[in-house]
Amino acid sequence: NPAISITENILHFKAQGHGAKGDNVYEFHLEFLDFVKPEPVYKLTQRQVNITVQKKVSHWWERLTKQEKRPLFLAPDFDRWLDESDAEMELRAKEEERLNKLRLESQGSPETLTSLKKGYLFMYNLVQFLGFSWIFVNLTVRFFILGKESFYDTFHSVADMMYFCQMLAAVETINAAIGVTSSPVVPSLLQLLGRNFILFIIFGTVEEMQNKAVVFFVFYLWSTIEIFRYPFYMLSCIDMDWKVLTWLRYTVWIPVYPLGCLAEAVAVIQSIPVFNETGRFSFTLPYPMKIKVRFSFFLQIYLIMLFLGLYINFRHLYKQRRRRYGQKKKKVH
Repeated sequence: NPAISITENILHFKAQGHGAKGDNVYEFHLEFLDFVKPEPVYKLTQRQVNITVQKKVSHWWERLTKQEKRPLFLAPDFDRWLDESDAEMELRAKEEERLNKLRLESQGSPETLTSLKKGYLFMYNLVQFLGFSWIFVNLTVRFFILGKESFYDTFHSVADMMYFCQMLAAVETINAAIGVTSSPVVPSLLQLLGRNFILFIIFGTVEEMQNKAVVFFVFYLWSTIEIFRYPFYMLSCIDMDWKVLTWLRYTVWIPVYPLGCLAEAVAVIQSIPVFNETGRFSFTLPYPMKIKVRFSFFLQIYLIMLFLGLYINFRHLYKQRRRRYGQKKKKVH
């Protein structure tokens, strides 16, 4: 039961111990060079007492005690000894550790950042799911009520929501580009550019195209794919796997994606004579060539690129499905 205390910067120690001369009372007083905290911490073992005393201010001391001559019973433990440069390095390391800790707290822990990312992706996929679901349900209900007559008023009924969803889809490509998601950038970018070209250029700039039946099929096929894709990603953010939805996400695209591409191609083909007649986006090369370049020429090139993009995206989706539902290798006995 050692009695250890600090009063007026002096360490007081008194204890009974068994030494070479039998049981004895050991006692000493140690006056420190500078101010220390008055709460010593000690640990008692079978052979020694370890006492830890904290300095009030962390800086280098020239010696331990106030008296210049070191007490005879006091000897340094060179395993734990630090010279002035070592002490400065240790203090610097502790300060850097403290600053790093504060920086991490200000930026957020990795777990917090992961939770924020999952929450952000969950909300993005939820908004897209609700938008495309509204389009899908609207077109379905209108078809059952009006029949084929609903085809010719599709654009004016759902175009605003489709504009919103397709502009928001740019976030998906940005997420892939900056590493928020692990999706490849090229397939996402091709789909974004392809759909927006059809929506904003082919349908959005020519009123004659807005009343055609092909608009219904393009919008309906786009929304059919997305009402399964976005909830799948949404549940993945919270580590949920609904097998039926997973199967639909990796299967529905097989017939729907080529049909959607075919509907887009029909829309481009139907728009060519309209653009030729109106002369929209056509231009004449400057002198001396003076050749009129029709926009329909670029549309014909786009048709080739459309099917090239279909091949790239179809191959990407097929690889995804094969990784998910590929045949397992049979064990060889």
